[in-house]
Amino acid sequence: MTPVVQGPTVDAQTRCIHYRTALDVIAIRFACCGEYYPCHRCHEETADHASRPWPAGSRDELAILCGVCWTELTLDEYVEAPQCPHCSAAFNPVCALHHPLYFE
Repeated sequence: MTPVVQGPTVDAQTRCIHYRTALDVIAIRFACCGEYYPCHRCHEETADHASRPWPAGSRDELAILCGVCWTELTLDEYVEAPQCPHCSAAFNPVCALHHPLYFE
């Protein structure tokens, strides 16, 4: 089953109104609700609850969605790779600045 991405997406590759460069092609499954959103701002603006990061020890959770090939990645796969290990789509390296919002 193809995951649903919540929030204000602008294309089929999970880009949103906040982040929409060529490299912004992932969505994050939030630990608080299990729903995919393109970014923390989308979650903040459209979810009816506060977000919380994935706890330490959750690195094997499928929580990242590549918007190019729609493969779900574990947190470890995402954090360790500059690109999707399945389709080679490049990920935005600046997103690492937001990792504390998503992962402990």
